[in-house]
Amino acid sequence: MDDKIRLGVSSCLLGNNVRYDGGHQHDRFLTDTLGRYVEYIPVCPEVECGLTVPREAMRLVGNPADPRLVTRKSNIDYTDQMKKWASVRLDELAREKLDGFVFKRMSPSSGMARVKVYSESGMANTNGIGIFARLFMEYFPHLPVEEDGRLNDPVLRENFIQRIFVHRRWRELVATAKKRGGLVDFHTTHKLLLLSHSEKEYREMGRLVAKAKDLSIEELFSRYEALLMSALAKKSTNRKHTNVLTHVFGYFKNDLSPLEKQEVLDVIDQYHQGMIPLIVPLTLMKFFTKKFKQEYLANQHYLDPHPLELKLLNHA
Repeated sequence: MDDKIRLGVSSCLLGNNVRYDGGHQHDRFLTDTLGRYVEYIPVCPEVECGLTVPREAMRLVGNPADPRLVTRKSNIDYTDQMKKWASVRLDELAREKLDGFVFKRMSPSSGMARVKVYSESGMANTNGIGIFARLFMEYFPHLPVEEDGRLNDPVLRENFIQRIFVHRRWRELVATAKKRGGLVDFHTTHKLLLLSHSEKEYREMGRLVAKAKDLSIEELFSRYEALLMSALAKKSTNRKHTNVLTHVFGYFKNDLSPLEKQEVLDVIDQYHQGMIPLIVPLTLMKFFTKKFKQEYLANQHYLDPHPLELKLLNHA
């Protein structure tokens, strides 16, 4: 891919001094590691909608399903101002061709989950969503989203980064080869990756591709995208990966010597038992894929889901 992945991000996570106290929440993984592969589009809802730096801290109050955004001490309500700005900003972000968004956790404007919402009596409910984050996710229902705190979890981090790399390839397909044949090729090279997330949706997508000629291009791509992003949003597990690794092994098991065959089975079992990280069996599978010139496997993104420099497959 010629272009970098394009990610929207809460501006404070890039080190910009836009928080209510004039500070930032610089995330070094985002800037120093992932930043080598990503072009960021920073967004600070509170500053961009017209508030100053510094400013009075705000919180969500009222109904968690439709809260108000108000200042903590003076009780000034900025909900309508935020929503009016967001209606314009979301249209602008749609033109940015984003591949995902990283939100600031717990923010009353940008938190994507578990944001505190206070009742009139002062009791806190932790089921809230930031005003802007909610509007963003409604506007872009299929776009990969995550927040900085959850990216500290290696499984969630890997899942999110895998999704944005797939979304970048999907966006490129839609822009350059939005044809039935292009979709078939895309699906073929992502089969094992999809299987490692959701066998149910993998099979649904296979049935959809099989009847591609019965649907208009727009309906076909729209339905496929919904299934694609829904499947990838489901976390891969040790069991799912073990099943896929065993499936990959089947492509060249008859070419292996008894000793090699036992070595592969032992490595898969060690991964299944949680003794070694996923990168170990994947590296072995890639070696035999090249050795036996398995073209189908060589084209599978499952074996190379993202750059090794991100070190995402190094956890057991």
